[in-house]
Amino acid sequence: MLLRIAKTFALLSSILPLASFAQISDEDAERMVNARYANGITAIAEERIFTAEDVRRQIMPLVDQIQADSKGDPVMFNRMLDEAENQIIQTLTDNVLIVKQFYEDKGQIPESYVRNEVEERIIRQFDGDRSRFLAYLQSIGKTPDEYDNEIREEMIVNFMRLKMTKSESFVSPVKVEEFYNANKQQFHEPEAVHLRLIILAKLTDEDPELLDQTADEIVRQLNNGIDFAQLAKKHSQDSKKDVGGDWGWVERKALIPELAEVAFKLGIGDHSDPLKLKDKIFIMYIQDRRDEGYVPLTEVRDSIASMLVSEMAEEAQNRQLERLRRDGYVRRFN
Repeated sequence: MLLRIAKTFALLSSILPLASFAQISDEDAERMVNARYANGITAIAEERIFTAEDVRRQIMPLVDQIQADSKGDPVMFNRMLDEAENQIIQTLTDNVLIVKQFYEDKGQIPESYVRNEVEERIIRQFDGDRSRFLAYLQSIGKTPDEYDNEIREEMIVNFMRLKMTKSESFVSPVKVEEFYNANKQQFHEPEAVHLRLIILAKLTDEDPELLDQTADEIVRQLNNGIDFAQLAKKHSQDSKKDVGGDWGWVERKALIPELAEVAFKLGIGDHSDPLKLKDKIFIMYIQDRRDEGYVPLTEVRDSIASMLVSEMAEEAQNRQLERLRRDGYVRRFN
């Protein structure tokens, strides 16, 4: 991946804290990118010349995410553009060296494979409309033969990169256990509850007593054995209504103190009394809970093994790429 994108979770402002960030405007971002890649040569690999336009074309799809990740800071935005640019140029020049190695190894891609892939892309990207496809090629300054060659080289690169990593497909149980013990803090889990929640909110001009009556009726039905998820789907007024009020695993620090104090005193299968906070009423149900501790090795063994295999494969690929870079010709101008 060119950029690693951190996952973010949005929860109701009345329950969990939210953060919002100003962002660079679309116009500013486009202006900054276009100014950066106005003209010039960015790199030469063997006999292939890469221009600023080659880089711009690949970086533009990333700009929206870079805007979001930079949180409106122009300095950070430019630094992240630098990182993306370096990764793109490295990939472009590496791919030239990989293709060169393929042909030196007497490799061949059947022409029928290339034609089939081109036809698939015309169907997938242009709804099978060849005139639209040809108009696209004209807009980017490529001939059909040049496009065919681009697809051929892409297939070669994919094959060769897979070949570089396929030998690294097994990691011993001993290494998995060693990693687990050396990085045990990564597998620490704080105390948490699997929380279901019904939220009732007062409507405009609604008599507050009606809200109280609804909450009391819900608790009465819970006491009579009616399923909490069923009642949440019927009554709750929040984003989790359709999934039965299921908020998943929630740590103490994620809840506002008034809710956390009650939630973490409830046992598995217990529900709370109605809790009135400002203009809302909350009814909680504890589906499960876990104590603070470490995830057992048995539960994370497979994920650790997959991660280690990926790391080993990446290292194997990097070793071979370093050899290709050492033996080939690459010059960068950025």
